[in-house]
Amino acid sequence: MNPIEPLVAPMIGAERREVAGVQLDIAKAGNGRVKRVIYPAGFRWSTNMKPIIGSDLCQHAHVGFLAHGQIHVEYADGCVTEYAAPQALTIEAGHDAWVVGGEPAVVIEFDFEGDTCARFGLEGHKH
Repeated sequence: MNPIEPLVAPMIGAERREVAGVQLDIAKAGNGRVKRVIYPAGFRWSTNMKPIIGSDLCQHAHVGFLAHGQIHVEYADGCVTEYAAPQALTIEAGHDAWVVGGEPAVVIEFDFEGDTCARFGLEGHKH
């Protein structure tokens, strides 16, 4: 069996969405949500999502676990963060990010919809 297969298999009990080639499986968990997000190889927020969303940078915070792949993150102030699986991640709002290499990035993410930044204490990018 391919080791990525269980990470991308249909998620039982989750709502499935696709936006700009990104697959999202979302399940309610108490007052929050657990999401599996599959970013395809070649995905870049500023290229793929910016035309849909309209802002220059992603304004969502992301908290979770990178289960597969690599992600490069850049903030408006030039700060750079790189993640490689397996690794916990925290990405503050106000970033561009892209998948590094030829493999998809699979992120297990936890959020509180519009209240994620406040609940996780991520009120802005800090060095």
